[in-house]
Parts: sequence; C-alpha cells; structure tokens
Amino acid sequence: MPLTTTIFDMDGLLIDSEILWHQAEREILGSLGVDLPPTGSRTTTGMFVGEVVNYWYERSPWSGPSGPEVVDMLLQRVGDLVVSQGQLMPGALRALDLASERGPLGLASSTPIELIRRCLSHFGLESRFAAIHSAEFEPYGKPHPGVFLTTATSLGVAPTACLVFEDSSAGLLAAKAARMTCVAVPAPGERLLPAFAIADLVLPSLLELTPEWLDDVFGN
Repeated sequence: MPLTTTIFDMDGLLIDSEILWHQAEREILGSLGVDLPPTGSRTTTGMFVGEVVNYWYERSPWSGPSGPEVVDMLLQRVGDLVVSQGQLMPGALRALDLASERGPLGLASSTPIELIRRCLSHFGLESRFAAIHSAEFEPYGKPHPGVFLTTATSLGVAPTACLVFEDSSAGLLAAKAARMTCVAVPAPGERLLPAFAIADLVLPSLLELTPEWLDDVFGN
C-alpha cells in the first residue's frame, strides 16, 4: 500500500522541549529532594508525566504535594519554559512543508493534550495538522502503538499508509508495531541504540530529509 499520510512526534523532534522537560524536572522534583543528574538524556523519555512522577517518587519519596499536584506543576513549568525559551528543531518547518505536499499531517505525542496545544499554538503550528492526539487518552503509552493507531483512524487512513517521524526509541518501536514506515531522528547520544536499526531511515537532523526520499516512499 502506498503512503498517503505523515504523523509527527513533537517533543525532541519538532520542538527542543526534551531539555526543557529535564530543566522543569530538576527544578520541581529537585525542590522535593529528588537528585536528578544535571545533564544527559532523560531516563524517563516517552513516559506519561504521571509515570515520571511515580518513577521518581518510588526512588526518592517526598512529603508535601501529591502526585497529581506535582504533575500539574511540571506541566505548567514545561509550558512556561517552551514559551520563554523553546525553539523549533533545525529543519522542522521544512520537514512539515515537504510532508504536507504529499498528504495530510497528524501529530501523535505522549505529552498531555493541553500542553501539546499550548506548544503548537506558541509556534503557530496547530493548523498544520489534520489530527492531533495524545497518548494520555490511550491505555498504554509508547512503545505501545495505540497513539499512532488512533491517530491513523482519526485521519481516516490505514496504519500501513502512514509515515512516522520520531526521535525516541520508544516512539520508533511504537510506530513499527503499528506497521508504519518510520524515520528516526535520534538525539546524538542515542544514535547507537539497537532499536534504531529497525528504522526505515535514520537522520542526524530533519535538515537532511530530502524530497527525493519522500517521493520514493510515497510512490511519486
């Protein structure tokens, strides 16, 4: 089946928000006594934010705000950081333009929907997507394929007609489990992870995406 549709992840792929998530976690969880590393990849990348809070609470319990209250604090802080410091990833707008020339676009992210829309609105991107879906509405997050399958359904296309752009290994595994073609754009420190071997294409950044490759996989 030829490809007709493209689905993008958001954090770390279109927006440089992974580092901002780490900053927010260090500020808020750090104030509760959790000792997070100052730099490096987040060990909780791809988890629901509630799972992140539970993950750190199990390792370093705190007294004071409840789990849901900490979740709300993190979401507010990440949104504030995106608005004040966030930037689009190199090549993000060009990739959206190239993909939209070949069919409708969807967005599938583990981030809660309110924060997704706040981030997209800040960068003027919301109207580019025919469907926007959060894994918060799925029983399981990535690497479960649910968020991608539901997005494909919202777009009215078969999963096998979808091209996915992902930066995380969990997202790549989810896309492939959904039987979708996937371009991986991993962070520099994660490019050698074994999971990326199953990607249909691995790019150092979205700047390296070519119209010729898209024409080939879309059958143009």
